[in-house]
Amino acid sequence: MDHVLALRAFLRISESGAFGRAANQLNLPRSTVSKLIQDLENHLGVRLVQRTTRSVSVTPEGAAYYERAVRLLAELEEMDAAASQTRARPKGILRVEIGSSLANLILIPALREFRPKYPDIVLHLGVNDRPVDLVDEGVDCAIRGGALADSSLIAKRLCQFEYVTCASRSFVEGFGSPAHPRDLETTYSVVSYTSSLSGRPFPLHFRRRDEAIEVIASSAIAVNESTAHMTCLLEGLGIGQTFRFMAQRYLNDGSLVSVLDDWRRPPHPMHILYPPNRHLSAKLRVFVDWISEVFASAGGQ
Repeated sequence: MDHVLALRAFLRISESGAFGRAANQLNLPRSTVSKLIQDLENHLGVRLVQRTTRSVSVTPEGAAYYERAVRLLAELEEMDAAASQTRARPKGILRVEIGSSLANLILIPALREFRPKYPDIVLHLGVNDRPVDLVDEGVDCAIRGGALADSSLIAKRLCQFEYVTCASRSFVEGFGSPAHPRDLETTYSVVSYTSSLSGRPFPLHFRRRDEAIEVIASSAIAVNESTAHMTCLLEGLGIGQTFRFMAQRYLNDGSLVSVLDDWRRPPHPMHILYPPNRHLSAKLRVFVDWISEVFASAGGQ
């Protein structure tokens, strides 16, 4: 039995809850993964996973074994990295999930600097605004904003981005500017940004000193992707809230006009998230350090 490979297979099964997904992530036949787990259980004399026709669950003995296996494999990777000097030249495929506007306006333009530094890292970018199960889909890390829901992931804060409430110049010239956030509920067209999970629009938030207002506007246009949302604003389809770093070039050239300037939406925190068993990966470590600098220089606080 390849003990290390068996441990890796056990970790993947524990995290994904399926032999098939674990086999895909390890690029091994399912039968090989099944045999590895069987041999590991025979070696230990305990059952690590409970198999049924519909699901796979970790036994109490398996849960305790998992915690130690995670630490052991992380230490092994660290030891190998130090011995082979991969700290200086990390390599391999790094799977990164990131939203559309963050990818197109921040990450991808900066890759011209990343590639010469780390030529042996192959980046696989998943560009979308939908939530991703990092463990289930075999993703190394994801760059996401807002509240953190999954406490099982390690999160490093990158920065926070300011919002701006704005509309196209033609819209403002045609319909005027709102005097108060509540005007957006009754008088003005709003371009809403919707949740990729629920399909419901996110509320607009406004704060002025100690006063906070949440506006749930009835909108004729609603989109669930950040670049399309910006396009709707530029085309004069309504008022919306977007990241200032996205809108700044259009504010500068007059295509967009900010409104309700006395009111501010609280800034949006950005984090890079990754599973606990990835945190000592040399390729992930250098990427996290690099992307932290990139986001800080992109206008994030």
